[in-house]
Amino acid sequence: MSSSLTSSTSDAPKIRRVALMGSRAVGKSSMVVRYVHDVFNDSYFPTIEETFTKQLTFHGQVYEVEIIDTAGQDEFSIFNGRHALDVHGYVLVYSVTSKQSFDMVTIIRDKILNFTGTDWAPIVLVGNKTDLQGQRQVSREEGDELASKWKCLSCETSAKKNSNIGRAFELMLAEMEKSTDAVPEDKKGECLIL
Repeated sequence: MSSSLTSSTSDAPKIRRVALMGSRAVGKSSMVVRYVHDVFNDSYFPTIEETFTKQLTFHGQVYEVEIIDTAGQDEFSIFNGRHALDVHGYVLVYSVTSKQSFDMVTIIRDKILNFTGTDWAPIVLVGNKTDLQGQRQVSREEGDELASKWKCLSCETSAKKNSNIGRAFELMLAEMEKSTDAVPEDKKGECLIL
């Protein structure tokens, strides 16, 4: 194997924390379990909160990704400030079979930006449950239009069929690295007051 394809053992992986957020029953847990363990469970058990870890290589860099599978958000429990601390990016998940869950991701994003005090955060918008085409309430175009408005990446997935699950997390890494690449390496850690 070429030495350019391998990294030395002294290179520590970059740690990235990702929070999956969205309404109840959109498939957040199914997506994480499919991604980390390559298993799909048809049963639905409401999530309290769980963290999963997976190591992967993306663009030649080794990452240790900590994925926080949050409890489903609703109008009464939209955003827990704890999910903004030490989190590098957010995967906002809606079900393509639920217009309500699609509307909820906008509210969740607004809460994230309000809590972080920014006008942009690394976010990937994911429409899950594409295997249920006959029950679709949110078109692919609506998802793409919202992602364009937010200036973020998006995709549609099916945890059941393992369609685009890995891609959703790769897009999240791309969004997170885009946000860190905006600051030149020699300027990181410096404070600038205007």
